[in-house]
Amino acid sequence: MAEATPPNMVRVTFLPDRKTFEFEHGKLRYQDHGKPGSILDIALNFGLHLEHACGGNCACTTCHVVVKKGNELLSEMDDEEADRLDMAADLQLNSRLGCQAVIQKPGELVVEIPAWNRNYVSEGSH
Repeated sequence: MAEATPPNMVRVTFLPDRKTFEFEHGKLRYQDHGKPGSILDIALNFGLHLEHACGGNCACTTCHVVVKKGNELLSEMDDEEADRLDMAADLQLNSRLGCQAVIQKPGELVVEIPAWNRNYVSEGSH
């Protein structure tokens, strides 16, 4: 069992590789793709490749992730994200676009990069 997350800390685990990153909430440098503090922004901050063909502008679904734990930590899904997600492969109840889902409070988040998108991860630059 994992340790409790310290106050004001965010712990994000990306599956299937089980890569976990911790940082102080609100303290990451913005990486210019997706919304600041988004799952995509966090991945880029820590050198984890998460495909984002449109540059994180909510114009595609390549940064689609499935939230396994911590959905309550994330911003509400807006209509634009919901409309775009309707076109995503392997859509699930807890699907989000990594570029749009912003961590709004500290805690633990677990997200899975869907199987169809893993080839992008293995072929992407690190």
